[in-house]
Amino acid sequence: MTSDATTERRTPTGRRHVEHDILLAALPHPILVVAEDERVIYANPATEAFLSTSLPMLRRQRLEEVIGFGCPLLSLIAQVRRSGASLNEYAVEMTTPKFPAPKLIDVFAEPYPEGPGLVLVMLQQRSMAQMIERQLTHRAAARSVSGMAAVLAHEIKNPLSGIRGAAQLLEPGLSDEDRALSQLICVETDRIRNLVDRMEVFGDERPLIKEPINIHDVLDHVRRRAESGFARGIRFSEEYDPSLPPVPGNRDKLVQAFLNLVKNAAESISDANVEPGRIVLTTAFRPGVRLTVPGTNTRVSLPLMIQIEDNGPGVPDHLKPHLFDPFVTTKRRGTGLGLALVAKIIRDHGGVIECESEPKRTAFRVLMPMQERAGKSKTHSNPTV
Repeated sequence: MTSDATTERRTPTGRRHVEHDILLAALPHPILVVAEDERVIYANPATEAFLSTSLPMLRRQRLEEVIGFGCPLLSLIAQVRRSGASLNEYAVEMTTPKFPAPKLIDVFAEPYPEGPGLVLVMLQQRSMAQMIERQLTHRAAARSVSGMAAVLAHEIKNPLSGIRGAAQLLEPGLSDEDRALSQLICVETDRIRNLVDRMEVFGDERPLIKEPINIHDVLDHVRRRAESGFARGIRFSEEYDPSLPPVPGNRDKLVQAFLNLVKNAAESISDANVEPGRIVLTTAFRPGVRLTVPGTNTRVSLPLMIQIEDNGPGVPDHLKPHLFDPFVTTKRRGTGLGLALVAKIIRDHGGVIECESEPKRTAFRVLMPMQERAGKSKTHSNPTV
């Protein structure tokens, strides 16, 4: 029989109960117990990671010293303590000196019966809870453009060819003034045709032929193309996890997606005349991210994180909810199809894409599956996420 000394660890109130401690340590959501003097007397590892502060350091500080001034979390805990009843509050904006930007969280708090004035608090970051909903929005947007592209390809491209051909036939017999008008017709029909060609990409619903891809090779290729062209003068930084496993995907499609993201970052820096411009390419392995596919019991693991961050002016607040919709753009000459195409490519690879933006920091974060073991990989199937 194993002795108590080797199996037991202390729980929130100091009682010995190893099962409870192991369970709390395994939970992915931050859980903490706050005493009457607003000191944290217990925090699970998820809380330490979320707040970027160790438990010994949390115990030496009052909660108001850890989180930002005026954070609603403090008043919510006080309300639970006064009423003696549990409380759920959604979409609470939480700030700390260690957060680069405010985070939206859901708060679940209730009195903790093991001591007077104790409050048990569980936090859930809202962006993860909403990721599937946003991904479905991106998917619906891509499909709506797919149907539109199919109609445009048949109903617009053929008449455009006829209009351009007629203008070219008339041009030799026209005066110089009228010849300029016929040339304008040719230029504008070419412009419309190029736009339709770009939209035709959305109509391609063929399953991807996938193979194991080293995402760092893709990012290095994108960086070299950017540095030799549209991103000259912008400093690139790389924060790679060298142990990252392969991504199941199509290399050309992934290059296209990340090239679009890097080009957007470079253009936002150039438009704002940010000096010095900086783009950070980051990869990381995050095994805790698992999403449920709607309509099934399947849970999809998306442990590979690829992030493109720039120090441009940020995305306007009114555009953030529609950033991946077609025809949404902040560029004067943009078509608004670049990010919609990126969303489609990432969706075709079974991943999700999110954006966090504030002045001087915009980050596009892509979460992707990793290559399955031999015998389990399905390289010719459409993803369902």
